[in-house]
Amino acid sequence: MSDYTAKRIDEMEAGFGGGFVKARAELGVTAFGMQVIQLPPNYTDYPEHDHADGGQEEVFLAIGGSGWMDIEGERVDLDRDTLVRVGPAAKRKIYSGPDGLRVLALGGAPGQAYEINAITELAP
Repeated sequence: MSDYTAKRIDEMEAGFGGGFVKARAELGVTAFGMQVIQLPPNYTDYPEHDHADGGQEEVFLAIGGSGWMDIEGERVDLDRDTLVRVGPAAKRKIYSGPDGLRVLALGGAPGQAYEINAITELAP
């Protein structure tokens, strides 16, 4: 039997009112962080943050809708043709456009084994 998991995003468990899809846990991934961020149209309340404490870098790819990131005061548009890497110490904030935004976010700390964050786990 083959070792794989396939699930539709809209069938996966999500936290924070549906905005944080627990894709890593749903697929059984344990080697790196992976979530889907879903924001409604013109959303501006996504929290600005960095990962300086844990050393995690992230890669983002828009897979639906439109939007941009503010990275240390620079606007970087998110679209299906642009991959964006953000280093651990850089402050980042995501904004959605008029169609909302769906972003695949991948993360891990270079040179370290991945440690699962409890908020990314499925509910019991």
